[in-house]
Amino acid sequence: MNILLITPPLTQLNTPYPATTVLKGYLESRGNTVCQADLGIELINRIYTKDYLSDLFARTADVKKSKGARAVFEQQSRYVSAVEPAIRFLQGKEHTLATRIANRTFLPEGHRFRNMIDAEWAFGVSGTEDKARYFATLFVEDIADYIRETDNPYFDLTKYAESISAYAGTFDQLDGALQKEPSFTDSVMLDFLDAKIADCNPSLIGFSVPFPGCLYSALRCAKHVKERFGAIKVVLGGGFPNTELRNVSDTRIFKYIDYLTLDDGEIPLERIACFLEGKIDASRLVRTFLMDGDKLSYSGNDSENVPFSQSGTPSFAGLKMDLYLSLVETANPMHKLWTYGRWNKMVMAHGCYWAKCAFCDTSLDYICRYDAPSATTVVDRMESIMAETGESGFHFVDEAMPPKLIRETSLEIIKRKLSVSYWGNIRFEKAYTPELCYLMAQSGCVAVSGGLEVASDRLLKLMDKGVTIQQVADSARNLTNAGIMVHAYLMYGFPTETLQETINALEVVRQMFANGLIQSAFWHRFAMTQHSNAGHNPERYGVRRVSTALNPFANNEVDFEENIDYDSDALGRGLELATYNYMHGIGLDMPLYKWFDVKVPRPFKFNIMQNGR
Repeated sequence: MNILLITPPLTQLNTPYPATTVLKGYLESRGNTVCQADLGIELINRIYTKDYLSDLFARTADVKKSKGARAVFEQQSRYVSAVEPAIRFLQGKEHTLATRIANRTFLPEGHRFRNMIDAEWAFGVSGTEDKARYFATLFVEDIADYIRETDNPYFDLTKYAESISAYAGTFDQLDGALQKEPSFTDSVMLDFLDAKIADCNPSLIGFSVPFPGCLYSALRCAKHVKERFGAIKVVLGGGFPNTELRNVSDTRIFKYIDYLTLDDGEIPLERIACFLEGKIDASRLVRTFLMDGDKLSYSGNDSENVPFSQSGTPSFAGLKMDLYLSLVETANPMHKLWTYGRWNKMVMAHGCYWAKCAFCDTSLDYICRYDAPSATTVVDRMESIMAETGESGFHFVDEAMPPKLIRETSLEIIKRKLSVSYWGNIRFEKAYTPELCYLMAQSGCVAVSGGLEVASDRLLKLMDKGVTIQQVADSARNLTNAGIMVHAYLMYGFPTETLQETINALEVVRQMFANGLIQSAFWHRFAMTQHSNAGHNPERYGVRRVSTALNPFANNEVDFEENIDYDSDALGRGLELATYNYMHGIGLDMPLYKWFDVKVPRPFKFNIMQNGR
């Protein structure tokens, strides 16, 4: 069967999202012909052109504008003339433009430039290309802001239409948006879709929706397919359905799609293809919602999966790798990895080998079903992908790369004398000895990210994280000493966390930055989900669910009640401000209370280099 797999706008601009590459590799091994496309990067490459911007400015001349949008409009001729060279530069095709951009003589400057970092301090006098990429990124973001304000309220470079998809308990807002005429950017996206359909002639189109912001564009495309290509069947899957739509009962989404699949998509898509070819009946479908007359039906067969070692090698064939943009949103070298470089994204092992953390969706298949291949298989796949893409950098998007498999994979890379660079998620545990960290660095590991989370031993034990602050510090020290950059994920607002514990956690983070144990960090507010241990047993964590009733459409985040005597939002602002400055080496000696606009206690006295608390 001819199958077209699509990543709808927008995921990342620097490298392809991996879902379609994995599915293409497997489905082709089963005899299907599979095309794939990233409509997001193709849309961006059409929008950021002189023709599009000229038309945009003409169409929005009479639109009421904010001060920032007026500043862009008033410099429209400079934006039009600069946009295509700037995009070529961000694609790595016009390096000689770096000096002009870095000297700030080439690009017009909108409101994003008013809040930029001190570029001379951040990049020095020799970091011309990174400085230029930073300014070009601000330029791109200024244009995105203008589009969102004047032309398409859903437009965003990373959270496209997220406002109508995130926390969507009902389908009302999405359905209403889809009944409106397509926006101009929607029309550009649909033109690309038509071209892909003409090239591939598919009988089945699959949309991968990893994030809420991709759902609107996926359904806008699906609606177009139904209206223009009635014989083509449409299936929706990916991270958003896997977490949010497991209990869907509102059938209106099936006006736009034929099938909704859950969890790993290899077997569900293969069975749908066989079903459409008349080789099997509906009872053989796997983890698939579909309409049976006017009633919603679910296939079941939830346990059928492909062993990870037999899931095939991801294939990037058909993706236009030269279109991707390497952006620099911050001078921090670790933080930059998420937006800079055409990393080959792949999974080292399926699921999480720990799968116990209370805040994590440990009841879902992509976490709870751990399945690791041999190191030989991992490196075989790496070599195959390098040959196909011409890129030797890998981002392992595992929940947590297993230390044993990392060791074996590192040895296999060294044995084959491969020159690669890679990074990925880990758990900060005692397995990361100086010897293992050195081996990882020698094999090409440049960075890791992992959860320090609450930075309180009491809370780490309560959430069953399986590590202590001291273990985190020791692992981070060993990694950093080996030349591997370290990013820490942080959390505030976990149930029963006191104001004192939160401030103590920030002091842990400050000391880790000050002593060079971590190079980057990010805070997020705790969210209780349906699929986590905390969501299943909230009373164990001292809170109460507000309701157990299910929404007719999306269900993920759980409302809960707890008694706290401080302003979490104000606390979050201070934590983010402090950590952003710490990442740039600023304010490490400042008293913690100065980062907050509310009263906070002093942290307990301790030294993370001697003992964690």
